[in-house]
Amino acid sequence: MEERKAVKLKKEEFAIREAIKKSLGKGKISKVRIEYTPIGEKIIISTNKPGLVIGRGGEKIGELTRILKTKFKLENPHIEIDEIIEFEFDAQIMADEIALGLERFGPLRFKVIAYRTLEKIIKAGALGVEIKLSGKLPGARAKTWRFAQGYLKKTGDSAKVVDRAQSKAQTKPGVVGVKVSILSPHVKLLDKVNIDDELIEKLKTNSVKPKIENKINKKTKKK
Repeated sequence: MEERKAVKLKKEEFAIREAIKKSLGKGKISKVRIEYTPIGEKIIISTNKPGLVIGRGGEKIGELTRILKTKFKLENPHIEIDEIIEFEFDAQIMADEIALGLERFGPLRFKVIAYRTLEKIIKAGALGVEIKLSGKLPGARAKTWRFAQGYLKKTGDSAKVVDRAQSKAQTKPGVVGVKVSILSPHVKLLDKVNIDDELIEKLKTNSVKPKIENKINKKTKKK
């Protein structure tokens, strides 16, 4: 019974997230988190465009609150806005931006759109970026194109801190899938080694010690 309740709850949360994204439109929000408190449900919307999400006089928030009450039967939903300052490191926002660019300018300009987005993310300071576009680009056959730069691990603990997201672009030739992976400069990498003056001195000291020990051993053997 507990497992069924958990599955049902996850399904409801997924439906709420999709309804909010559909209501606000593509490219406006990154993530939707749901927290349960004693006084009601807290819906936290992460966005880089808080003004568009809130609306004039809070009309968008009011509309979302009505949807959550009527469609999903939430008693007291409370919507909060979490503003994303460095949106270049948010994979979902970047994936939606690429998808919107493909829908606006057409799939023939996919390379320009992908390279511009890649350059924007790297210039902002990201350690690594990977963009994958799948679809009829530019011919009649579906194909996957990869654009990447920087450091981006695919396995191990370092891969867990990579922000990944996907989006879809509805173009005239067909649907184009967009996948974006970004490694933010703010994450902590366990396998990262900083080469500074202190480390260089330690390496020099460690390399000199064996030489001195070898000379001492040779002198001892001669005696």
